[in-house]
Amino acid sequence: MNFRPLFFLAVSALLSVAPAARAQWLSTSYALRGGWNAIYLHGDASHVTPAVLFAAHPEVLAVWRWNPNPNPAQFSDSALIPSEASAEWSVWDRSSPATASLTGLTGQTAYLVRCAGTSANTYTVPIAQKPLPPRSSWVRNGANLLGFPSRQNGSTFPTFSSYFATFPAAIAASARIYTYGGGELGPANPIQIFSPAATPLDRTKAYWFEAAVVGNFYAPLELTPSNLDGLTFGRTGSTVTVRVRNRTSAAVTLTVAPLASLPAPAGQEGITAPVPLTRRTFNTTTASYDETPLAGPFTQALAPLASVELTFGIDRAQMTGSVGALYASLLRFTDSGNLLDVTLPASARTASLSGLWVGDVEVTNVQSTAPGSPGTTTPRAYPLRVLLHVDDAGTARLLSQVFLGQLAPAPHAFGLCTRESGLKPDAKAEAKRLVAVTLPLDTEVSTGSGAVALGATLVRTITVPFNDRTNPFVHAYHPDHDNKDARGAPLGSGAESNTYSRQCSFTFSATPPAGTSAVGWGATVLGGTYSETVTGIHKLPLTATGTFTLRRVSEIGSITLN
Repeated sequence: MNFRPLFFLAVSALLSVAPAARAQWLSTSYALRGGWNAIYLHGDASHVTPAVLFAAHPEVLAVWRWNPNPNPAQFSDSALIPSEASAEWSVWDRSSPATASLTGLTGQTAYLVRCAGTSANTYTVPIAQKPLPPRSSWVRNGANLLGFPSRQNGSTFPTFSSYFATFPAAIAASARIYTYGGGELGPANPIQIFSPAATPLDRTKAYWFEAAVVGNFYAPLELTPSNLDGLTFGRTGSTVTVRVRNRTSAAVTLTVAPLASLPAPAGQEGITAPVPLTRRTFNTTTASYDETPLAGPFTQALAPLASVELTFGIDRAQMTGSVGALYASLLRFTDSGNLLDVTLPASARTASLSGLWVGDVEVTNVQSTAPGSPGTTTPRAYPLRVLLHVDDAGTARLLSQVFLGQLAPAPHAFGLCTRESGLKPDAKAEAKRLVAVTLPLDTEVSTGSGAVALGATLVRTITVPFNDRTNPFVHAYHPDHDNKDARGAPLGSGAESNTYSRQCSFTFSATPPAGTSAVGWGATVLGGTYSETVTGIHKLPLTATGTFTLRRVSEIGSITLN
């Protein structure tokens, strides 16, 4: 047989290594025979070289990876008979590791594996790997060495005919499919599959397809995550959507189940705990989203030829590890037709709270000193704007104003500063200024106790000078409150106005308040209860309380205090 492909992907695209952020682990066992076998990796195993990966399995003598090559002139006469001299193959050979062109087993890729002995010898070889979202591409009239995420139900897999019912061109009468069953290469290995209706499609194996078809079919149900790496939340991500398409003409029930990752192999980053996933659904009664912890499997009905979007969130309040700690787990998708079995990776990291936070306090209670006062509750909430910056060392500052733009010092990087003079002169038009008018101008308050952290309380004391414009006793055009005597000479504190202080306490809630979304809480959204004690205005301290919500507008942990 002669494969003459129109190649569809550059080698560099197929051989790209999975991002380091993906660190969920599972182990798949491959049943091999002496001689040549074809396997398919649904996950990435390039964390070590083949020599290390198969160190405990000396029966594995060589591994060959098929590289669809965009230059047909370099193609060998038959893809079934691998040629080490051909650019279509990358090779690792145990007997000559120094000349290996295959240095790692990347995911969603097919491999030929040669083992010691004859086809009568059987081996079980487990491979630890990081799951990848499924993908597949077909070459029209070309060589397609592919594997598929079929589901094993008991001891059986679906047949080729049932699996490819929605993509019949792959198994049409004019198409040819080959499988390797061990033994030396020749007439008996690989062998052609003549009965797709009776042959099971093994998810651990790879098969040669010669079919007049082009497409990206990989399963009767298609899963498309909004993040191509899977459920990757990183440090600040809040939601990931997975679109599921039912290609079949039958109604299907999809089962989604969270799974724990295996421990990381030696030399790989350790996993702190599973990702605390939530399922996000819209509540038509409350016209808001409900966040349900994903503690076990749930089902989703799909009509024939229909699609559904599943949205997953993350409860960062459960991520109590140190800053940067890795949380990783898996999410498995199976269907009631016993055709599909896909595992998506999920990962997140504990966020640093460094950066600029902007929000409001809603003052709902104010202490009254008037005799017979009915209580402390205000008729309506009063807003107080808050600008809070947390630097990389954890120091929190309440700011009266902040500028975001190109900074004056070279190399004029984008950053934060507290004065306009800190900006690059010819870039001021593009800069942004945020102001908290309830603080004296040009104020940065960093002294006090506590810290910005879930469950912690931050206390900062703001001193308002007797002659500051924000002092409520000061009225610049009223002779009794301008801090001047009858001749216009300045007066000191206590004559017409007093210096007073505001002790502001922010208690950060570890969990979002009832009726609010958990999405982003602890990473991009902070909130909790607020209290303020004012001394120096009245003979008694005055207390105001309420709630606050802050949203992170910048992750820059440095700030220029001009």
